[in-house]
Amino acid sequence: MKRFFSIFRIKREERWLALFAGVVITTLNALVIHKYYDEFSVITDNYYKLFVGTFHISGYDPLTYSVVSNWSTAYNIYRHPLLAFIMYIPNQINQGLMALTGINCVQFVVALILVFCAFYAFVFLYRIFREVINLSQVDASQLSLMHLSFAYVMVASMVPDHFVISMYMLILTVYVCGKKMRRGLTEGTDGRQLFTRWQAILFFFLTAGISLNNGIKIFLAGLFTNGKKFFNPGRLLLTVIIPALAIWGFARWEYETFEYPNWKARQVKKQKKAQRYRERVYAQFRDTTNLTDEAQIKREVKKILHKKAIENERRKSKRPSVAHQGKPIKKGEFWNWTDITTSRTESAVENLFGESILLHQDWLLGDTLTGRPVIVKYRWIVNYIVEAIIVLFFFIGIWYGRRSRLLWMALSFFGFDMLIHMVAGFGINEIYIMSPHWLFVIPMAIAFFVNGIKGTNRKVLRLILGIITIYLFIYNGTLIVTYLT
Repeated sequence: MKRFFSIFRIKREERWLALFAGVVITTLNALVIHKYYDEFSVITDNYYKLFVGTFHISGYDPLTYSVVSNWSTAYNIYRHPLLAFIMYIPNQINQGLMALTGINCVQFVVALILVFCAFYAFVFLYRIFREVINLSQVDASQLSLMHLSFAYVMVASMVPDHFVISMYMLILTVYVCGKKMRRGLTEGTDGRQLFTRWQAILFFFLTAGISLNNGIKIFLAGLFTNGKKFFNPGRLLLTVIIPALAIWGFARWEYETFEYPNWKARQVKKQKKAQRYRERVYAQFRDTTNLTDEAQIKREVKKILHKKAIENERRKSKRPSVAHQGKPIKKGEFWNWTDITTSRTESAVENLFGESILLHQDWLLGDTLTGRPVIVKYRWIVNYIVEAIIVLFFFIGIWYGRRSRLLWMALSFFGFDMLIHMVAGFGINEIYIMSPHWLFVIPMAIAFFVNGIKGTNRKVLRLILGIITIYLFIYNGTLIVTYLT
């Protein structure tokens, strides 16, 4: 246990760099608190309505504010099966603070979680560069800062959603597995030298519990770290099959226990409202018509209701929350999350490698569900140049690191995200808000590019990366501060 907690100790060479990251992350959270403090510090009886109706930063949902203020399973249970329960202790801390202070301290409680996760994600990524990829201190610092300067790393570090927590868990996973690979422990015979059973189970439940799809990445981490031993029947049963069935079974129980009764109550209420409306239309028509035949009156009322339903659907289809969603592969509980019509090419340029890294000046931090178009263009050509250079260096880095098991593990994480977002279309209309799950793979790949060249070429590469990082900090930082103030 002591050894586990020792990884959180900041080393001497990390102190100044960590201080800078801590100041940036804390400042971002302070700005969000300042922007919403007057509304969110009030104790009320409907936190969900308050937070969802007031909070607007990109497409992020302030559900964590709601859960930490008044505990409930407000998250989508199948996507975040354990997240509400992870937030139970912060909720209890906030309840105590509310009783002591008479105000809702939710922003401060949640900010502590966000700062911790963003800060240590930064530290562990730096250690991946230094201790696993074996970069110099200068190069490791530069690439760590580049990652922090990415638009949605900064944004995710300050919004009350789960993405920075997921980013922290994924980077920690890469660090732990990378250290094992670096020491060559996968070649040994001692079971303690592998990604152990308890580690695999613990990391899976924490990571998948926060965001279910990221649980797959823990399986991939086990595969790349343990190699053929991953397929040992006993290990496969204990670390893959049983945990997967357990968390899915828990999600089903959670839904039946917490969500289904509420869903059923909403459906009953909706049906009663529709019935009252039908009865009102029927009474109004009967009072104003000369018809006397009951069957004919019912047919005419049915026509009126049908026409009204078509009008409602037409109005609904024009809402951004509907209009900006592409056509799903097919109808169904989970298939409705897919999208086969949104342009993949434009999404890749403007959102996947665009908005994720450089904010758009137009529709700044807007939400596609409330008005922001899915595709927004940059005003300045320089932003496309910066994006192109980063993507080029990313692919060159993949070539230089093509023999690295660590890089292929990270790329398998990235590939899985591309499969569900760019192929299946899950969340493609706002893919950038999910980019903290994979943005760290870009500087990881570039690290192999940096390590692969020497002399003057490395100095030139450092200069280019340094200019880009400074530009991203100034550009993204200015836009974020402008939005929040």
